[in-house]
Amino acid sequence: MPSRDVLRTKLLEPPLFAEKIWRLSPEPWPLSAAQLAELKVIGGACLSYQRALERLYFRSATDRKILRNRDLHAPWVAQYLDRHKPAGLIEHGRHRAVKGQHPVVLRPDLLITEQGFTMTELDSVPGGVGLTAYLNEVYAEDFPGVVGGTDLPQRFHHALAALTPEMRYPLIAIVVSEESATYRPEFEWLAEKLRSIGHDTHVVDPSQVMNMGGESFIPVDGAPRRADLLYRFFELFDLANVKGADGIFAAVEAGKLVLTPPMKAFQEEKLGLALLHHPQLAEFWKENLPEDHHEALMRIVPRTWIMERIDLPPTAVLHAPQVGGRTIRDWAELADASQRERNLIIKASGFHETAWGARSVTLGSDVSREEWLEAIDSALHPDNETFHVLQEYHKPSRLRHPVFSDDGTVVQADGRVRLCPYFLVDGDTTELSGVMATFCPADKKIIHGMTDAALLPCVLRA
Repeated sequence: MPSRDVLRTKLLEPPLFAEKIWRLSPEPWPLSAAQLAELKVIGGACLSYQRALERLYFRSATDRKILRNRDLHAPWVAQYLDRHKPAGLIEHGRHRAVKGQHPVVLRPDLLITEQGFTMTELDSVPGGVGLTAYLNEVYAEDFPGVVGGTDLPQRFHHALAALTPEMRYPLIAIVVSEESATYRPEFEWLAEKLRSIGHDTHVVDPSQVMNMGGESFIPVDGAPRRADLLYRFFELFDLANVKGADGIFAAVEAGKLVLTPPMKAFQEEKLGLALLHHPQLAEFWKENLPEDHHEALMRIVPRTWIMERIDLPPTAVLHAPQVGGRTIRDWAELADASQRERNLIIKASGFHETAWGARSVTLGSDVSREEWLEAIDSALHPDNETFHVLQEYHKPSRLRHPVFSDDGTVVQADGRVRLCPYFLVDGDTTELSGVMATFCPADKKIIHGMTDAALLPCVLRA
């Protein structure tokens, strides 16, 4: 068991989250064999979902029927997913050069609840890859059963290099924007780790990507070199601040540059999860997802609704939660819901600076009626530049785990857990390459990285 001083030296003195610290624990988070097996199914289901979502989007955008043997059309799907997006981004996402491309790293956010895993989000541009690799490396010295082992960096590189099969030694640039600068230290550690084992990988700012002759170049040791692949670590809403974005679009569309995750805005909207539960699309998901993946997603994804201010005909109701056992016609009626019925979360869907972290999250059962009504009104404001979604809140289980107290002694703490498994996509398969657990104090309703949480790798329970 590593001591507090050893962990502090290894984890906090060279912080992999810029200017952030977290609580330390002498042990990784334990996972059972059954939980590990379920995680692997979830990874495959996430990839199947991404592929089915693309199929749905393109059929919707071209007004083709979405079912094989029934004349069902859903043009509204693409209209929702394209709303508030610039035309150039929409056109690029539909370009033949990026057809069928999906993020090479998939990370669902999973809460451990009494009902099992609950997925609150599927992140296509996930932070934490480098941090999870580093945590695995530190804890593996004392816990050889760490999930994913210590070769996450090599697996990450392999997944990227597989996108450029004609290149034996591709030059890979990890592009981290100013908006995402918190994560720059962990990607710099990851790139340095890869260079130490012979992989040509570098971290750059978007302003350092130069476009010349239809190709993209980055500075390496003071001289420009042509990049074969860009790993994008910036959100698409931040494109306006990415110098040379038009050149990147052009190079990708000309086949002179590989970029991952692809710049497809429809892959990065939380309202995609609402589509899973939409009654008009139920047959589509059954037809386009393998049975075990469909079952897994229906089990772990809470019911989610798209919030939109709309005038309904007299006989219509909203696709929304019930209040007092009755359907509703206006979102404001949610303000009259009981405390139990307000176990609902409002959050921004995507393509906006408030749509990541916990910036836009409101938990209905945790605020007053007035604050809840204010959150509803804010989500429906006509000037909003992104949709908001409403999602059932599944309370994380109260669990125990040892942590170091301020005086260096080990205490058993109560808390709640979010798991972030990292799946690397290789063709038609996903590989579970590491899992980071966030162990938050039990009084926290929304789990995210914070100074009083512990960030841990996961280990297979003996």
